[in-house]
Amino acid sequence: QLIPLFVIIGAGGVGASLYLMRLAMFNPDVSWDKKNNPEPWNKLSPSDQYKFYSVNVDYSRLKKDRPDF
Repeated sequence: QLIPLFVIIGAGGVGASLYLMRLAMFNPDVSWDKKNNPEPWNKLSPSDQYKFYSVNVDYSRLKKDRPDF
């Protein structure tokens, strides 16, 4: 009777771990390589989608609204 409980808790733990790994690897606020790319957030174009889920936003149509540094 405890097997479904272990399966659900295990699936939640695996899902949380995968989400944290996704944040650590693909979020522009995290920089693992300080020598080659110290500020990765400056290299994002307006069409890059880095959010996990966004409602009703078409990233391919966004225009650039910030200066280059």
